[in-house]
Amino acid sequence: MPRPPPPAWHLLGFSLFLASVCVSLESAAQGNSAADALNVLLIIVDDLRPSLGCYGDKLVRSPNIDQLASHSILFQNAFAQQAVCAPSRVSFLTGRRPDTTRLYDFNSYWRVHAGNFSTIPQHFKENGYMTMSVGKVFHPGISSNHSDDSPYSWSFAPYHPSSEKYENTKTCRGEDGELHANLLCPVDMADVPEGTLPDKQSTEEAIRLLEKMKTSTSPFFLAVGYHKPHIPFRYPKEFQKLYPLENITLAPDPQVPDGLPRVAYNPWMDIREREDVQALNISVPYGPIPVDFQRKIRQSYFASVSYLDTQVGRLLSALDDLHLVNNTIIAFTSDHGWALGEHGEWAKYSNFDVTTRVPLMFYVPGRTASLPGAGEKLFPYRSPFDPTSELMDSGRHTEDLVELVSLFPTLAGLAGLQVPPRCPIPSFHVELCREGQKLLKYFQLHDSEEDPYFHGNPRDLIAYSQYPRPADSPQWNSDKPNLKDIKIMGYSIRTIDYRYTVWVGFNPGEFLANFSDIHAGELYFVDSDPLQDHNVYNDSQHGELPQSLKP
Repeated sequence: MPRPPPPAWHLLGFSLFLASVCVSLESAAQGNSAADALNVLLIIVDDLRPSLGCYGDKLVRSPNIDQLASHSILFQNAFAQQAVCAPSRVSFLTGRRPDTTRLYDFNSYWRVHAGNFSTIPQHFKENGYMTMSVGKVFHPGISSNHSDDSPYSWSFAPYHPSSEKYENTKTCRGEDGELHANLLCPVDMADVPEGTLPDKQSTEEAIRLLEKMKTSTSPFFLAVGYHKPHIPFRYPKEFQKLYPLENITLAPDPQVPDGLPRVAYNPWMDIREREDVQALNISVPYGPIPVDFQRKIRQSYFASVSYLDTQVGRLLSALDDLHLVNNTIIAFTSDHGWALGEHGEWAKYSNFDVTTRVPLMFYVPGRTASLPGAGEKLFPYRSPFDPTSELMDSGRHTEDLVELVSLFPTLAGLAGLQVPPRCPIPSFHVELCREGQKLLKYFQLHDSEEDPYFHGNPRDLIAYSQYPRPADSPQWNSDKPNLKDIKIMGYSIRTIDYRYTVWVGFNPGEFLANFSDIHAGELYFVDSDPLQDHNVYNDSQHGELPQSLKP
């Protein structure tokens, strides 16, 4: 039986499809004076999926992030545009999609490779802000010109913790008493090099900068990038006690789905390089990992999240102590998620919700929460070890689908700066524009008639993600192929009803996807298959293609 015509975006190409389904939004110029300008604290976490109390996780103890959520607008369905660090960060920090930044790996700098695109901190800097970077904000290396995009984005040199260099070295004491480069790495702080960990150092530096900005006449934009829960799971060992192994369950779908195309699977090669995982002698590419070790991985991920939460708590408490809460916007997000055994995977590197869905919340003083009275604190530090740190009200939240490329226009609008205009297609010659929707409607910052994007059917909202592969079957470089090795691109659209992905031929020399060269497809209906285990794409090719997918 012949297949029905593919959806319109197969025919037009991905970029043109985006142009046809996204509604153009007007720019908002609301210039503020320096005296009444709002500061911005942007907190970026590495590899954090929404395993948080404020997202309904009953096991994870994250009282400080939950407290932030209780005073914020929380987006339940926020999605990254590519589930790997450098491409995702460059995407949301420039407000451009990976097909525009032309970064799918770690090995190019967008200003040279694709276009001299402005970044969020650059936009704030050019509007009179002191812009500062602490920790992992841009991905270090070629993708940020070995400088974290300085001097374009930052008022002075970004800070990196001195203990970062030990993250992947032999600092994990094994059961044999020797030091190893392990995946699971609970540590005694007295034994680690320099007696500290990167995220602790980042918190201390961020607080020091806040203290200096307390008396500054300029508004500030401070970005703080935390390393955990990125692998290795290296964290103070006391956090392991929060998660007894007997309380740790396996992923609800730990098997590789039968209908999963081979091109869609990632073989999680990075954790296979860790000494404790190597000792398990797991077969490549499908594993599986022994059940007891699966529980230990999940335990250490959750412990890393609680450790991260304490650092966020100390940072926000300091902001409160310095009386900066009343005039500082706080945005909290992650570059992408991470699979903890779902679909038999232990990594990011896919288009599934478990790797593309991220936490996203915004605190805006006086809008998302009432300003604290004299002597009151919005963000007192809360210990995850305190049994009285109960889950609190998650604050205002929405289930509308949003994308991380919306971070740029939203922060600009919330701060009263000009919102970059919508990008033309193509936009390689345009320095300042944005490919994401502004989310100002949720903060009641403009007349509802200005933004028709938010007044249609919620089923019309779409989040886009993509992931590259070197081959149709999993191999050693399937997770992180270099640009020259990319032969297939998986383009994925997520609506409130379904996730639909096609894997198509890709020419890395010309950055062109061939939507007539379809290697595989995936279609999952969220209501009946929330974990995305039952691929009905082949069924849809025999007359059952949903009307919403037809051209």
